Amino acid sequence: MAIGELYLDPFKIGAIELAINLQISQSIVSRIINGKGGITPLMALKLSKVLGRSPESWLLMQDQHDLWSARQNVDLGAYQMLKFA
Repeated sequence: MAIGELYLDPFKIGAIELAINLQISQSIVSRIINGKGGITPLMALKLSKVLGRSPESWLLMQDQHDLWSARQNVDLGAYQMLKFA
């Protein structure tokens, strides 16, 4: 996820300022920015209010990140599709 690149860096907003506006700890903001913490539906609502975009778009970005991460860590070659009659 590129919250830092899209919202923080261009507008010179720091993690502390974002944390204050989201009413969460700076460590949670840092985890989200660094891709180590996920965006929950509650966080998506907060991000939507503070940074814009719809909550759905924040959750979609999280889903896309999670799927990308899963693809990096799984070998699907061992799986076969079931045959339905």
